[in-house]
Amino acid sequence: MRFDLTDLRLVLNVAEAASITHGAARSGLALASASERIRDMEQVLGAPLFERKRRGVNPTPAGVALVHHARIVTRQLELMRGELGAFAKGLRGRVRLLSNTAALQEFLPALLGPFLSAHPTVDLAIEERSSPEIVRSIARGAADIGIVADAVDPASELETFPFAEDRLVLVAPTRHPLARRRRIAFADTLAHDYVGLPEGAALQDHIDGHAARAGSRLRLRVRLPGFDAVCRLVEGGIGIAVVPKAAAVRCRRSMSIRIVPLTDPWALRRLRLCVKDARALPAHAQWLLGHLRAQASQPTDAYRRPRAAC
Repeated sequence: MRFDLTDLRLVLNVAEAASITHGAARSGLALASASERIRDMEQVLGAPLFERKRRGVNPTPAGVALVHHARIVTRQLELMRGELGAFAKGLRGRVRLLSNTAALQEFLPALLGPFLSAHPTVDLAIEERSSPEIVRSIARGAADIGIVADAVDPASELETFPFAEDRLVLVAPTRHPLARRRRIAFADTLAHDYVGLPEGAALQDHIDGHAARAGSRLRLRVRLPGFDAVCRLVEGGIGIAVVPKAAAVRCRRSMSIRIVPLTDPWALRRLRLCVKDARALPAHAQWLLGHLRAQASQPTDAYRRPRAAC
C-alpha cells in the first residue's frame, strides 16, 4: 500500500471540507488530479473512501479510518519539522488556525503580520468557522489552534486561554427610528430591515440563531463580506446590522452611523484560544500560541484591538 503525503493531505482536506472540489483546492490540486488520486487509493484499498451525495461527500468507515491515520502521520511530520527547524533554516512548518468571525476580522490581522515576519519559515492556514465547529475540530486533532467565544463549553480535554473581549452592538443609519435609543434588546430590532454577512459566516449564523430563538428571522435585504461593507450600506440607509463594537467604532470614524448597545447577555462574548494539548503542539504552533497569548495579556480597552508586537 503506497500512499504519499499528498494523498494523505488530500484525504484530510476532502473530509474536512466535505467536498472533493474544495478539498482539491485546499491541497493545491486540480479537481481531475484529486479525483484520480482518490480513485487510485480506493482501488488499492478495495473499498470506497467517500460516499458521494448531492451536496458533497462524507467519509465511509474506511475513509474515517484513513483520516484518523492521516492525521497521526501529518501531525508527526509537523512535530518533526518543528524540532528540526532549529537546525535547518529552510525547513518550513504549517499551523492550522480556526477562528470565529470577530477574531478573524477584528483582532488577528494586526497580530499575524508581526508573527509571520519574525518566523519566515512558518506558514498559516486560517479558516473561519463557528465556535462549536472549532471546538469539535480541535478536539479531534483536525487543527492546531482555535479561537472561540466562551459561550461554547469546550470539551473537557481542551486547554483554553483568554484572548479578547468582543461585544456585539447594533449599528443604524443616523436617521433610523432606532438610532436615538440608548440601548435596545435584540428582539426589538427584528421588525426592521437588516444588512448581513454572507450565508455561512460564523457570526451571521450566530445572529440568525438568536433571531430564531426569539421566534423570528432577520429581514435581510443584502449580504456583504466584511464589517466595513456592512456598515457602509447601513450608512446608506439600507438597513441596520449587528457587528462587533470594535468594528462599529472604527467604521463610525469615517461613516455616519449610530451605535446602540444590545442589552442581551449573549452580546458580550469573551474570546478564548483553545488547543487540545499545548505541550504536544508542534514547535511552530507553540510559537504562534505563545505570541497570541502574549498579545492577549497586554492591558487593552475591551473594544480596542490588541497592539501588535514583534
